[in-house]
Amino acid sequence: MSEQRKHTDRAYEQDLETLRQRLLMMAARVEGMIENSIRALVERDSELAHRTILSDRVVNRMEIEIDEMCLLILAKRQPLASDLRFIAYSMKMVTDLERIGDLAANVCERAIALNKEPMVKPLVGISRAAEIAEAMIGQAIDAFVKRDVERAQAVLDRDNEMDAMYRDVFKEWLLLMEGDPAVVDRGIQVQSVAKYLERIADHATNLAEQVIFMVAGRDVRHHGKLTAPVE
Repeated sequence: MSEQRKHTDRAYEQDLETLRQRLLMMAARVEGMIENSIRALVERDSELAHRTILSDRVVNRMEIEIDEMCLLILAKRQPLASDLRFIAYSMKMVTDLERIGDLAANVCERAIALNKEPMVKPLVGISRAAEIAEAMIGQAIDAFVKRDVERAQAVLDRDNEMDAMYRDVFKEWLLLMEGDPAVVDRGIQVQSVAKYLERIADHATNLAEQVIFMVAGRDVRHHGKLTAPVE
């Protein structure tokens, strides 16, 4: 192998490693936003909520930079097979991560509004839903790092649990609002937070599906739905 070829291969591997590290940095930033948004809500810390909303600007910038890096690698290196799947995954991953950051910021906005009013009751259901959502995101990122299809599948398996938790929280607060019209505004805010967390979990399943495709080349999106009858 010529020295030029060795240099090119080393530069290519470095490009891929830099891309991987930037993805992990973005994922860590988004995980921190989720954690801080729930802390801001549960601990009634509006200052933390405002700081977390500002963090979303950093996530947006990261998305643009990583997308540009992916396009540059595609143009310069023309990757094939697993490397091409990795780059395609990266471009999808940053989209999901950016949307998760948006949802965390939305939670913070609801927290700021709720913190101005007396607490109706401890947010036990919301805290549990947040734990599930955070765990799913963490597992999805870990599956990406370790290229672990089984761990990615475990994320998909928890989606029904999250959906059930969302329904429970929604019904709980619906009953509270029906019993006391004075809590309607706050109840709607809490239900919105529950929906944001459910959507964060949906993005975690997207990330996990993409890991399975990246590692195994198997597309599991809409699994079990593609052959369902059309109503």
